[in-house]
Amino acid sequence: MNRTGGTRIPIVAHVEGLARTSDLWLADIWGVMHNGVAPFAGAVDACERFRAMGGTVLLLSNAPRPAASVASQLDRIGVSRAAFDAIVSSGDAARGLIADAVARHQLISHLGPERDTPIFDGLGHMWASIDVAGAVVCTGLFDDETETPDDYADLLADFKLCDVEMICANPDLTVERGGKIVYCAGAIAAAYEQIGGKVAYAGKPHLPIYDMALKKAAELRGGSVPRDRVLAIGDGIRTDIAGAAAAGVRSVFVASGIHIAAGASLDDVVLAELFPEGAAQPVAAMTGLRW
Repeated sequence: MNRTGGTRIPIVAHVEGLARTSDLWLADIWGVMHNGVAPFAGAVDACERFRAMGGTVLLLSNAPRPAASVASQLDRIGVSRAAFDAIVSSGDAARGLIADAVARHQLISHLGPERDTPIFDGLGHMWASIDVAGAVVCTGLFDDETETPDDYADLLADFKLCDVEMICANPDLTVERGGKIVYCAGAIAAAYEQIGGKVAYAGKPHLPIYDMALKKAAELRGGSVPRDRVLAIGDGIRTDIAGAAAAGVRSVFVASGIHIAAGASLDDVVLAELFPEGAAQPVAAMTGLRW
């Protein structure tokens, strides 16, 4: 169980000790397994070693695409399929919300890049402009290399004027891509909520994706996994760490550029600032996932 408040978080160089108290890892992808450009060899090796000792690795991602599409991206980046048993994505979790919106509204608008359109496959939706759409599915920025949420202020105001509900298919605010911080769908959704817009979220830290992951793990292992034998591994405090706490499982914090500046050290002072008293806390922190 994740701890809250005041206890020193141990900084560990290796995950092997925690692996021996676990049957299932729920490992984040971006920031843990790769940086959007290249795989982290130590993380891939750790996952392969955990599987070799009988553990199950589920990659639990806020990617706004179905698992098959995420797997194809991992292939392109070079993350070995021997490092994981299955993928559960925010895109998978969002499809239920989208199907419900289609049933109620039929007319759907998409805010995000073309690469995310597999999330809509087979849902029977009809595309619409914002003035007639009942819902907009936000999967990210159109161009996350150059844009920020500020570029969407006028569009979000139009959504609000038309009382359009938003489905956020990726609650992450930012990710680190090859050393650069880029904005995600969660940042657009947060901006929409700030002006009074209605948002439904899929993915971490919300419980439905953890329920999906634990159900998938039970199928793979032939029985349910006790919560105290599950270890979540992630670099997102408000998604991975808070989500694990809400789901009643332990977590390991992996430091990345979304919370710690390049070149900065991971130490007790930094961890105390990142995890103040009363906040969900990991059972350990690492600079990178390594066996």
